[in-house]
Amino acid sequence: MNTKRFFVGFLLVSLVLAGVVSYYASSNPDGLEKVAADKGITAKEKDHSFKDSPLGDYGVKGIENARLSGGLSGVIGVGIVLLVGGGLFWAVRRRGAESEPAPEKDEAPSEPARKG
Repeated sequence: MNTKRFFVGFLLVSLVLAGVVSYYASSNPDGLEKVAADKGITAKEKDHSFKDSPLGDYGVKGIENARLSGGLSGVIGVGIVLLVGGGLFWAVRRRGAESEPAPEKDEAPSEPARKG
């Protein structure tokens, strides 16, 4: 399998998981949320500053259908993570390639010294 096919497959699986399967995730609190509720910590919680943002509370603002809103939010989130991660990877890889000196045309690449 070549790299391009792998990444396309990875992208498709990520989008399906984010857009479809995420809707079926449990709406019950996870372990940390359960302990916080049992210990009374949640009584002190405040709304976060991103609550009214376009992707606040795991949905897309303005879309009333919960399934569509949550799925679209997941797809947008995966897209943002892949763009940021891919951009950082590209920048680091490009920077590393620029700092390595290119071998001269007349010279063959030398083999590293062997310990023995």
